[in-house]
Amino acid sequence: VQLQASGGGLVQAGDSLRLSCAASGRTITNYAMHWFRQAPGKEREFVAAITRSGGRTYYIDSVKGRFTISRENAKSAAYLQMSSLKPEDTAVYYCAARSGVDSDSREFGYWGQGTLVTVSS
Repeated sequence: VQLQASGGGLVQAGDSLRLSCAASGRTITNYAMHWFRQAPGKEREFVAAITRSGGRTYYIDSVKGRFTISRENAKSAAYLQMSSLKPEDTAVYYCAARSGVDSDSREFGYWGQGTLVTVSS
């Protein structure tokens, strides 16, 4: 499945953004959907994931209560609603798909184009 993230931009601290992930080539029904991010000079890190049914979600501690991952299988899309953004959220955000939830970026063989989120203080 090919993935394209979009919706990034330059915002101020405290603002909100909604990232979208559009999938093509295959339905996302059989995949847990994930969001990762990579800040300049840092390794790619897991941000959030949602199971294939959407019944369970997972987040890193630093975004809990601020970010919400969701999905629309009929549209082959996933989303990341981000609120109360902080400068430390600045990164390129990537969506990724895998049969099961996995927080280790090394387990993902395909990375589509990410979207840059810049949060100014």
